[in-house]
Order: sequence, then C-alpha cells, then structure tokens
Amino acid sequence: METALLGSFISAMATVLGAVPILFIKQLSEKWKDMLVAFTAGIMVSASMFGLIPQSLNESGLPLLTLGLLIGIVSLDLIEKNIPHVDVENGSRIGGFDSKALLVLVALFIHNIPEGLSTGFSYASASEGLGTMVAVAIGAQNMPEGLVLAVFLLRSNVGKLKLLALVTLTGLMEVVSAVVGYFTASYVDSLIGIGLAFAAGAMLFIAYKELIPESHGHGYERPSTYSFIVGLIVMIYIAHWFG
Repeated sequence: METALLGSFISAMATVLGAVPILFIKQLSEKWKDMLVAFTAGIMVSASMFGLIPQSLNESGLPLLTLGLLIGIVSLDLIEKNIPHVDVENGSRIGGFDSKALLVLVALFIHNIPEGLSTGFSYASASEGLGTMVAVAIGAQNMPEGLVLAVFLLRSNVGKLKLLALVTLTGLMEVVSAVVGYFTASYVDSLIGIGLAFAAGAMLFIAYKELIPESHGHGYERPSTYSFIVGLIVMIYIAHWFG
C-alpha cells in the first residue's frame, strides 16, 4: 500500500511540475502560447496512442478498450456542451475563468479519477512492475497536462499562487482515486483497462476539440504544427525509455 501511495503521489505531482515553468514567466507572446499548446497536444495524442491505448488493450481487450474510449470521449463532450460558450477574445468570463480554461480544469480534474484508479489497480495487480510502469506513463503525461492547465489559466489572468493551487488540486484527486482503486482492484480488475482507455479518450477529445484549434487561431499555424510534431516525438521517446 505504501508503494502505491508513493507512486501515485509522485505521478500526480508531475502535474504540478509541468506547471512550474509558467510561474517564472511574466508574459508569453501569442506565438509561444500557441506553440506550447500545440506541443502539449502532441504529447497528449502520443501518450494516448502509444501508451494508454496499447496498455488498455493488453489489460482488458478490444471491447473494453472501445468502451473506455467512448465513455471518456462522450463524458468530455457532455462537459463541453454544458459549459456556456463565451467570447474569449473579448474577455468574457465564468467565475473568473474563460470558457476554455474552465473546460480544461474540469476535464483534467475528472479524468484524473480513472488515471488514479488505474495506478491503484496496477499496484494491486499480480503483475510485477505494472504499477511502476503505469505510474511513470501517467506521470509523464501529467506534466504536459499541468502545462496545458497553467497556460490556459495564465490566459485567464489567474494569479500564480491560485494557479498553482488549482493545478495541485487536480493532481491530488488522482492520489485519492488511486487509494480507492488499490482497495477495489480484487473485485474489478477489468477497470484497469477501462480507466486507461477513459483517460486516453478524454485526452484525445481535449487535444482535437480544444488544444489544436486554439493553437491555430492566431496566425501561427506553421510553427504550431511543428511544435505538435515535436511533442508527439518527445512522448514516443519517453514511452520507449520507460515502457
């Protein structure tokens, strides 16, 4: 249990680590914001396609992989539809956040639940080393998630202390759900694969629906495209080194 707690905590805090660079930057140009968003989108797509989805397929098979992906995508779609759309360029806000920042915050908070469950299930499984591998994989993707959230909160002019607190809160949700997953693994082993697939579906929805369009909305499509590809390649290397 101690190993599971430590692994899930380190994995979750990778979200905070990803947000740290933003704390030392007073202002980002529109070009760099778009490139960072595209870079993180590339990492999310790569982590989903080369990390989470293959692992889910190995754990649970194609039917449950498909189910988890669809649940993740539909869940994020429902969240997106129920967050009122505002004019981001004109500074309209919902509770101090623009609509995209609020969507990313809620989305990461929710899909950290199955990620934490997956970590807990993995540590409780009979497969030696599975917990560490899953924690490393999820931690690797948590870093760009934290960066994504920090970038969007920065766009909303959220204070840096509040920004760090919000990013930390999304990470801690993963620790709580990891504990739940650890204690329920003996009864619902199939949720390991579903949880990984859910996380993959959620990230693919965020990347395609929000991040890629956001990175192409200010006239920097070409550098953003290259940044997306670099992010994708970086995550392939991470998966190769730690997979």
